[in-house]
Amino acid sequence: MSTKQLQPVNKALQGRLAVPGDKSISHRAVILGSLASGETIISNFLNGEDCLTTIAAFQAMGVQIEYEGDHVKIVSHGFKRLKEPKVPIDLGNSGTTARLLLGVLAALPFHTTLFGDQSLTKRPMDRIRDPLRQMGASIDGRENGKYLPLAVRGGRVKGITFKPSVKSAQIKSGVLLAGLFAEGETTVVESTKTRDHTENMLTAFGGSISIAGNVVKVKGGQALHGTSIQVPGDISSAAFFIVAGLLVPGSEVTINNVGLNQTRTGLLDVLELMKVDLQVTETNQIGGESIGTVTVRHSKPEAVVIGGDVIPRMIDEIPIVALLASQANGTTIIKDAEELRYKETDRIESVVQTLSALGVDITATADGMIIKGNAKLTGAELDSYGDHRIGMMIAIAALISDAPVTLKDAEAINISYPNFFDDLEQLS
Repeated sequence: MSTKQLQPVNKALQGRLAVPGDKSISHRAVILGSLASGETIISNFLNGEDCLTTIAAFQAMGVQIEYEGDHVKIVSHGFKRLKEPKVPIDLGNSGTTARLLLGVLAALPFHTTLFGDQSLTKRPMDRIRDPLRQMGASIDGRENGKYLPLAVRGGRVKGITFKPSVKSAQIKSGVLLAGLFAEGETTVVESTKTRDHTENMLTAFGGSISIAGNVVKVKGGQALHGTSIQVPGDISSAAFFIVAGLLVPGSEVTINNVGLNQTRTGLLDVLELMKVDLQVTETNQIGGESIGTVTVRHSKPEAVVIGGDVIPRMIDEIPIVALLASQANGTTIIKDAEELRYKETDRIESVVQTLSALGVDITATADGMIIKGNAKLTGAELDSYGDHRIGMMIAIAALISDAPVTLKDAEAINISYPNFFDDLEQLS
């Protein structure tokens, strides 16, 4: 476990960055490329630990996957030619791999065992287990299949109509992936539209999907075909540099080629409400995904209430928004975000404990937090809790603290952003 000493900055952050490829899209590109027949080429792939876990899972099922840096080549013979793994599949820390892979395995006519690290073993899988069991898959494990390790025996699943009880694109995607190869039609009816990368990418692979508002339908028995995928920069990664640019006096930071999918841009909507100096320009459309440029300049944010339908559109950005709120005029309330308790850590508690240690007046609620602004950040010794987004939030907080910050378990950041500190250095 590595420890990193972080120093406050004594000058403005200036420059342009292109952040790594979107984590959610990278996962899905590997999954659909492995289910498709033929060759798939992925460019700007996120070469982080979680996405490499997804590659390893499909390699274990006989898919030929080669990668170097952010370039991935997949050669597959399609869904029907996947093979039963010879050993249990290690999912590491990746909840996305776990829930999406369960959807695939539900439709495959063989037995698979899945396990993960200590953190993933605590994350609930019943939310995807239940609809997949309704479709006909056999899934068992700790507490009746609520937690990893899990044993899956799939095949001959049937389409269902499913209304998720939680706002989760992972659950929606897992059910849709099973539905691609099920008998009949599968329908997912969401109360709030969640990120739609699976739907966008399925079309690129030649799949057929019906979308009407918050209702998504796929017919079973589909055949997918290899294609080329260009992954946009991850807005969840860009968020840390966006907030850094807002917090450090005199700064101006531009993020190029960042994904601007409307199901992911809740952060930008909240920043507008906080009245910061923000400029967003859409420059391109690739594979159904909007791509553009985001520029921020140092400015004082105003406190806001964050809740409702915007939460699923910025769920991964809430830790860094909480840091921004600690410097705002007034008191910010974040609510309707109970899903944060089921991430790599209980992110409500970990954010509150971390920012409290830095001197912020912050209180946890059942579904969010209350943050008093205009805090003066102090130095501290802090732990990432093995959570990449908590680790990066601490690194940005250290920029404006009045003393050095010690970050323990800094390597957790490699899960989504292996070059994070190099890029931060480039700006400072």
